[in-house]
Amino acid sequence: MTRNPDIEAAGPRASAPPVVTPTTGPRISFAFLLLAQFVVAAAGLVVEIVAGRMLAPYVGMSLYTWTAVIAVVLAGFSAGHWAGGLVADRPARSGLLWLSASAAFGAIATAAALPLLVLVSGPLLSRIDDPVGGIVALSAALFFLPSFAAGIPSPILARLAIEDRARSGRALGALHAVSAIGAIAGTLAAGYLFISWLGTARTLIAVAVIYALLAILTLAVARRAGPGPSATPAVALSLIALAIAAVAPATATRACDVESRYYCIRALDISDQFNAPTKVMVIDHLGHGINVIGEPRRLEMPYAAIIDAVARRRLGDTPTSAYFVGGGALTLPRAWTTEGARKGLVVAEIDPEVTRVAAAGFDVDPARFTVRHGDARRLLRAEGGFQIIVGDAFTDIAVPAHLVTREFYAEIAGHLGADGFYAMNLIDHMDRLQALAATVRTLRAVFPVVEVWVEAEDFTAGGRTTFVLVAGRSATETGRMALPPTAAGTSPRIIGRMPEERIDRLVARLDPPVLTDDYVPIDRLMGPGS
Repeated sequence: MTRNPDIEAAGPRASAPPVVTPTTGPRISFAFLLLAQFVVAAAGLVVEIVAGRMLAPYVGMSLYTWTAVIAVVLAGFSAGHWAGGLVADRPARSGLLWLSASAAFGAIATAAALPLLVLVSGPLLSRIDDPVGGIVALSAALFFLPSFAAGIPSPILARLAIEDRARSGRALGALHAVSAIGAIAGTLAAGYLFISWLGTARTLIAVAVIYALLAILTLAVARRAGPGPSATPAVALSLIALAIAAVAPATATRACDVESRYYCIRALDISDQFNAPTKVMVIDHLGHGINVIGEPRRLEMPYAAIIDAVARRRLGDTPTSAYFVGGGALTLPRAWTTEGARKGLVVAEIDPEVTRVAAAGFDVDPARFTVRHGDARRLLRAEGGFQIIVGDAFTDIAVPAHLVTREFYAEIAGHLGADGFYAMNLIDHMDRLQALAATVRTLRAVFPVVEVWVEAEDFTAGGRTTFVLVAGRSATETGRMALPPTAAGTSPRIIGRMPEERIDRLVARLDPPVLTDDYVPIDRLMGPGS
């Protein structure tokens, strides 16, 4: 048999394990790569959480807000990953310089979101009629670039992690694990620590400073990575980023008087509108109560005046026992305790800071009634029966879905006395009324009688209108009331109950769903194009 030396030579070589050829130059610390990945992942998620809170004073906090923020952030990450992949295969020193530049760019883009919010929010929202389009546009203008910068490092770090390592799979696994841990840490830190203690502006500034420090640290690592391109551009960008992060606090506009764990709270003086000392409490982007200082019975918000008038007509006097789903400026509890304390009035307010702001500047003494802090639906289960339960859950397109369902209304019905009733405000657009129709149908699934009340002037003006729905076992004796002028020189207000036949036709024509804990499309019903 003839032996082929070429085949014999090829056999052993084919079965031999692959040889990893080390590259020249110092090896980059794997600990540094893990640290960089952790910092970038954490910073990206902190910005995402802060984004929703930053937008709240301008567009509210709703499903639409969070959907826009998450979509924009993911788009930024994706574009950044693609851009990072374009430079990831370059030599180690070049990759590190690009990593430094991306961190510096992240610091600049993150810090710039603060002044940009003030500069672009007005023009963007005024030019875009569609509220959802405005939310998406504002989210993209502010947070696409910071997310883009956060996406660039991952491919670069992955390429550096597998260089000169025979067990590259383990290196990549560790890098991905640290990325996930960083994202978790950023989410928890933003939600439970940074926003509560620093506020959104300082949190973003802290992220910008961390990005800038990472850029400088990466430059130091790049100096030991061997020969390569000049580091001067990356050094300059890092210094600029650090300078911008340092001066960013001076450019940040404080949007909130108090930034709590739940809301951005502002107390605005609107005395010139009412010719008397008057304040409105703005929670996120919508007014939640107008209090005229020294005049607790003066109810300037139409829905508060309607609830007050209907309650007095049905009960013969102000309620002695009532449960409020939400507190806000505590306008009605304040009006119903002018003759003395009534501990049977129970306010369920989820945010203690809202109560504190009301007590400090809205001429309210919370000691005259009972205030409980927590979720209103959960707290109601421990209460007894009431003459009236007041729901104030609708805040434009931001609605707590669990407070507008058939199951919650059934719980409310179980806590009403024999002649008790539920009164809730609802905001809808006159050209659609989908939310109104769905809420009426849902209430009718629980209560025998459902009435829709509205102020005549508000109703005839069209556009966004505030309704008051009254649900119970019996109807209000009258369907029209003239409320006295709130001050000298003002006109009486006419409030009326919409004809039941008209409501029936509206519900039949729109055929809305019954809102349940399992299916609550209230954001869609209130949103554009519904």
